[in-house]
Amino acid sequence: MLRIVNRALTGLTGLVLLLLGLAVLAGGLDLPDRWNVSLPSGWPWAGPDDVLLTDADRTKWRGEGWWWPVVIAALAVLVVLTLWWLLAQLRRRRLGEVLVESGDGEGALLRGRALEDVLAAEAESLPGVDRARVTLVGRRTEPGARIGLTLAAHAEPGPELVRLRAEAIEHARASAGLAELPAEVRLRGAKHRPERVS
Repeated sequence: MLRIVNRALTGLTGLVLLLLGLAVLAGGLDLPDRWNVSLPSGWPWAGPDDVLLTDADRTKWRGEGWWWPVVIAALAVLVVLTLWWLLAQLRRRRLGEVLVESGDGEGALLRGRALEDVLAAEAESLPGVDRARVTLVGRRTEPGARIGLTLAAHAEPGPELVRLRAEAIEHARASAGLAELPAEVRLRGAKHRPERVS
């Protein structure tokens, strides 16, 4: 979801800035007169002596009672949305450590990267799996796994998922002492060249 929001915001911001910059540049270089192009009647920047905001534009709504509350509310919403977006960017997507129950009430911390590597290695050792990528997500007391599997051309997805759950995920869950280890698995087929049959 955040990736889609990032792409949409970046694309929209870039498009608006590009169009605004081109409009100002066209007016500043006096391109409409040079190219004999007529601009719409309300076009604000037609020549190099035009300003972006006239005095009338800047002071038009100042006397209205609703103007300043609307400006402040719009800016406050913009600040809140910007802070939400910034915090979402800074939030770690990958779990750094997992809390393992040691039985003495203290617990131990297991590096998330170590558990990811072991889980990926065991998944890759399954027949029919070419590559595996694992990312731990969630909280350190309730981790989850995002697993990407690249299956060989001869592999069947159903049995591979059953084996992955029964072996690799179950071993990781048991070794970390977790009650459960939910996993989201994405499957892809390995790319291979077409074979000639004669």
